Amino acid sequence: MYNLLKRFFDILISFTAIVILSPLLIIIIVVLLLTGEHEVFYFQKRIGYKNSYFYIWKFATMLKNSPKMGGGYITTRNDFRVLPFGRVLRKTKINELPQLINILKGDMSIVGPRPMVDETFKGFPEEIRYKVFDSKPGLTGIGSIVFRDEEDYVSRAKNSVSFYNEVIQPYKAELELWYGKNKNLWVDSKIIFFTAWNILLPKSQLIYKTFKSLPYKNLEQTLL
Repeated sequence: MYNLLKRFFDILISFTAIVILSPLLIIIIVVLLLTGEHEVFYFQKRIGYKNSYFYIWKFATMLKNSPKMGGGYITTRNDFRVLPFGRVLRKTKINELPQLINILKGDMSIVGPRPMVDETFKGFPEEIRYKVFDSKPGLTGIGSIVFRDEEDYVSRAKNSVSFYNEVIQPYKAELELWYGKNKNLWVDSKIIFFTAWNILLPKSQLIYKTFKSLPYKNLEQTLL
């Protein structure tokens, strides 16, 4: 019943959001066509539900073939590969809005674990890989909220690759496994609320007070 209701709300919310946001989306499309490399959308192969592949939609924010220019799949705060308008889109998370199309298609859900590329997915222990995507990947999720400033943490780490692989990845795995064990419509509703809440108050710790069993790691301390 949960899956049926969730799919119903996914279709309703994503379709409504596309209609309401269409003026903004059109403006962004025009700006992207006129600036940077004149690319509007970026399609990337990601791992989704039951570990099957799909292509995620995003607004183009980086130079073409950026993974081959150094840095790989890790993006830092002042990454030279990110285009000027792309910085605005990434900072506000507006670059993620085209994923509403993925939700309509059924590739994704409003709430769920973030879809991953092969490189990051392989960083999870094998037993975790078979559990994370028992849920459809989401436009937002518990990992997205906790790691809203992921680029900032990676940028300030002495070794960005090591910090990502040894700190961020294991913590993300804990968070997504927590979601898999606790998911229901009420939890999903709270996650949607906290997605908006953390845009306004990015340093807020209210999520840990609400979800008392949520795994916690002091990321600032791990940077020291």
